[in-house]
Amino acid sequence: MKINPLTCSIGAELTGVNLADVARDKTLFAEIRALLLKHRVLFFRDQDMTRADHVAFASCFGELEDHPVANTVPGHPGLIEIYKSEKRDHFENTYHSDASWRANPPKGAVLRCISCPEVGGDTIWVNMVEAYRNLPEEIKSKIAGLRAKHGIEHSFGAVLTQEEREELVRKNPLVDHPVVRTHPETEEKILYVGPFSTHFINYHTPENVRFGQDKTPGASLLLNYLISQAAIPEYQVRFRWQPNSVAIWDNVATQHYAVSDYWPAPRRMERATIKGERPF
Repeated sequence: MKINPLTCSIGAELTGVNLADVARDKTLFAEIRALLLKHRVLFFRDQDMTRADHVAFASCFGELEDHPVANTVPGHPGLIEIYKSEKRDHFENTYHSDASWRANPPKGAVLRCISCPEVGGDTIWVNMVEAYRNLPEEIKSKIAGLRAKHGIEHSFGAVLTQEEREELVRKNPLVDHPVVRTHPETEEKILYVGPFSTHFINYHTPENVRFGQDKTPGASLLLNYLISQAAIPEYQVRFRWQPNSVAIWDNVATQHYAVSDYWPAPRRMERATIKGERPF
């Protein structure tokens, strides 16, 4: 196996590996898992996998989960379809960590390209450990101990009817997570806010609020500043998809952005999502 780091901050492409065989090779899987913790996201080309292979490999990392909005591939629980047709919509072209609106957000995912345009449709991943590490010390001090609410309603619920939206929220109520979470394996500190973050829940203290202007306006300015850190190129790697390309990412330590520049061309992807644990 050859390891080719793609940037100084994040991402490596691995060659000489057949992911369909990894589920049966504990030593090789352990090596890939260690590389994932180091590089945050791993890329593989020319992986002629079946859906069963895809699920078996992803399951090596842990139990898989479905999505309340995306379609599950029939006969393959834990494998969802991400299909973009001639209908123009925008859900993934924002920097985000998958399903931070869950009480236990996913710890990772394995995404395989089924078909894609010849040009366009790249995905960007961001190292949110670096995003936190490089924050000014006064900001680190200010956000230490802060928690933020995360919700599904204002993103996936926006195109639903009121009744559908209320049902979505009933099944997926708002949750709160630390603004700076700790990686359960590496113990690194991670900036953990994004488009699913709605507001801080413990910002309005005498230390932070002098006048009313410091409440919601002040908190929102700080939250937007933190969210904007994912857009810094020095923390990023960009990957061009080809059929049978696969990406595996650490959903705790990264965010990603699916570039929607290929409309009206279609694109079909399939993703296995690995259950995680409560952020701390």
